[in-house]
Amino acid sequence: MTKRDERQLSLPLGERPRLKVIQGLGQKKVEPLEDRDAVARVLIEAGADLLLRRISAERAEAIEGQVNEILRLFDLVDHNQLLMPVLKRKLDELEALMRDTRDLRAQRRRR
Repeated sequence: MTKRDERQLSLPLGERPRLKVIQGLGQKKVEPLEDRDAVARVLIEAGADLLLRRISAERAEAIEGQVNEILRLFDLVDHNQLLMPVLKRKLDELEALMRDTRDLRAQRRRR
C-alpha cells in the first residue's frame, strides 16, 4: 500500500464533480477580436493547428508575430488612446489572416 501524500487534493466521498454539458451544434463559434483574451485564444488556436499539422510553421509564425504586436498595442493604448485606430487596423488584419487560415484548414479537411 502506498502512503498518502497530504498535499494531494481529494474529493470527499459521496460528492460528485458537477460538470455541465453544453449542447452545441458541433461548430466552433468564431468570436470577434475585441480584447486581449480573444487575441490570446487566436495564438492557442494557431499553436494547436501547428501541432496537428493543419497549418505551416510559417503561417503560425505570422500569426504569432501579429498577436505579439497587438498585445503590445493593447498596452500602449492603455496609456495613449490616440493609438486606438492603429490597434483596430491590426485587429482587422489578424481577423483576415485567421479567416484565411480557417478557410484553408476547412479546404484541407474536405480533401
